Amino acid sequence: MSKLAIITGAGQGIGEGIAHRLVKDGYAIAVADINDDTAAKVAADLTSEGHQAKSYHVDVAHRDEVFELVKNAVADLGDLALYVNNAGIAFIDSFVDSDPDDVERLLDVNLKGTYWGIQAAAAQFKKQGNGGRIVNAASLAGYEASALQSAYSASKFGIRGLTQSAAKELAKDKITVNAYNPGIVRTKMRDAIDKKTAAIKHETIAKQQADCLEEIAIGREATPADVAEVVAWFASDAAGYITGQSLQVDGGMRFH
Repeated sequence: MSKLAIITGAGQGIGEGIAHRLVKDGYAIAVADINDDTAAKVAADLTSEGHQAKSYHVDVAHRDEVFELVKNAVADLGDLALYVNNAGIAFIDSFVDSDPDDVERLLDVNLKGTYWGIQAAAAQFKKQGNGGRIVNAASLAGYEASALQSAYSASKFGIRGLTQSAAKELAKDKITVNAYNPGIVRTKMRDAIDKKTAAIKHETIAKQQADCLEEIAIGREATPADVAEVVAWFASDAAGYITGQSLQVDGGMRFH
C-alpha cells in the first residue's frame, strides 16, 4: 500500500488542492469532509486519474469521529504518514453581535477539531513507531487579528499554540507538527467572507476585494495550489528538521 495522507476538509477549496498536490508525491489520500458529496467527488477525481483515494465522512468537532476516521483510513489505505488538519469554518460579524451558537460551533470545528486531529494522528504514529508528520491550518488572522473575525482569529491564534505545544511533546517520537497560515485564498469560503464584509461596510464586493488586493505585495490572491505546495514541503524529507513552525502563505500581506 501507498503511504497515507488524511486531509480533513478535503471536499473543496484548499483541502482539495492539497489532495491533488500530495498524490504527485505518491500518497494515498483519505478525503475527509462533513460534506459527503464533495468528498466523494474529489476521491472519484483522484481515482480516475490513477491515484489511490477514498472519501470519509467526518465532523471534526466530534473527537470520536476523528479517531474513527484514522482507524478506518489506516485499515483501508495503509500506515499513516501525514495528517492535515485542514477543516475549518468562518463567519463575519461584529464582536458584540456575534451569535453564541456561531462562536461555539467555530471553536468546536477549528480549534477543538485540530486538537482532536493531533491526538488521533499522534496516537496512530506512536502505534506504528516510525514517526510522522502533522500539518495544521492556521491563518494570517492567527498572526494579526482581523476585525469582524474575532472568533476565527482566536481559533487560529490557538492553533498556532497547539502546533508549538504538540511539536515540543511529540518530537521525541519523531513526529513533526507545523502549520500553514494562508492570507487571501480564492475559495467559496472567501467568497462568503467578502460578501458579508462588504455588506457590513456598506460597499460593493468588488470594492472589498480590491481593497484587500492592495495589501498583497505580490499583487494577486493565493490559489489553493499555492498553499498545497507549502503542505507538501512540510511533508517532505526536506522539512525533516522543521517542527513547531507556522509559515505564512500570504503573498506579502504582513511581515513578522
